[in-house]
Amino acid sequence: MIAKKSLLFGIIFLTMFTTVTFPGCGKPSENQQTVSSQSESQPSEVQKAEQDIYDFASYENDEVYNIRKVKLSDMLASNCETYQFTYRSDSYEIKAYVSFPTEKVSSKKPCKCILYNRGGNSNLGKLEDDDTARICLASQRIVVASEIRGSNGSGGTDEFGGSDLNDVIKMIDLCENYFDFVDMNDFCVAGISRGGMMTYMTAKQDSRVKRIIAISAVSDLFRSYEEREDMRKMLYECIGCTPEDDHSAYEKRSASYWADEIKIPVLIIHSKQDERVSYQQAEEMYNKLKDHTDCTLISRDDNVHGIHQEDFRTILEWLTK
Repeated sequence: MIAKKSLLFGIIFLTMFTTVTFPGCGKPSENQQTVSSQSESQPSEVQKAEQDIYDFASYENDEVYNIRKVKLSDMLASNCETYQFTYRSDSYEIKAYVSFPTEKVSSKKPCKCILYNRGGNSNLGKLEDDDTARICLASQRIVVASEIRGSNGSGGTDEFGGSDLNDVIKMIDLCENYFDFVDMNDFCVAGISRGGMMTYMTAKQDSRVKRIIAISAVSDLFRSYEEREDMRKMLYECIGCTPEDDHSAYEKRSASYWADEIKIPVLIIHSKQDERVSYQQAEEMYNKLKDHTDCTLISRDDNVHGIHQEDFRTILEWLTK
């Protein structure tokens, strides 16, 4: 059954994932429907107990607001529900998405979750309205994703793994303490390219993360700086320094320097001829992880920066083992 599902999901999602780049690309859709406006107070526990846990509009308060139901294509709409919303992180308003599998909504029971970190930087790689829906359909898990600071209406400035990491941690806080529909068991964080870097950093900092998926991921920002001359200006603008100026700033963003601190299952997917993030980064990370944690490296003999159709069966099986 998993093999049949994975083939279907692979065909549906191949286009999305193979267009992810480092930096990424995309633009937000304007095709959204307002659900509710910002309320002044959080619903009481009694009120929430009487509500459907998947009634996302009922979660509106001064921390989670501007909730809008996204209009999806017929195929996606028949399999999941997606909402865009705003939440507060530090002093900023951060745009985000959440998608629910229709089957889980019908069951009215909490569901396992994937927190997805997108690739790109600033406005390059902005989340599309259907991104979380496609991942949700593929995994049959709830999917949440935050925009990067300074992009797609989010406040603040992209620091490429600086204080913007707080937004990822705040989303986990919401999942654990506020979103009743999230089953925190086996909480998974996944990311592509720069999002893979953020995924490693999240796993290091937050013990609530139980497994991670790193696709075409940056794990050595020093190597990326040397290999990608076209990235240097962006990295300087986002981080505020070069590796020579501040070694520690790049080291904290480079999981290969502290791989021993990651002790949860890791799935790495990377193409050997990837021209945006070198395969050597994935290989080095795998070699540093394999002796102390459950780590799987899936290699492909091409230059795809993102996920392959044939990876879906592996991901589905890995998520259920």
